[in-house]
Amino acid sequence: MRDIIGLQCTSCKQRNYTTTRNKKLHQEKFEFKKYCRFCRKHTVHKEHKV
Repeated sequence: MRDIIGLQCTSCKQRNYTTTRNKKLHQEKFEFKKYCRFCRKHTVHKEHKV
């Protein structure tokens, strides 16, 4: 039931992280504040398809 998703930086649009989520429990899109090695700072990362 868990699907693999990727996380994309909202500033530079680079795809930095992958994670999994259960679509039955979490219907909304994930949004995390994580470190972007291209921007060299913590930015908001949103979910995208892998």
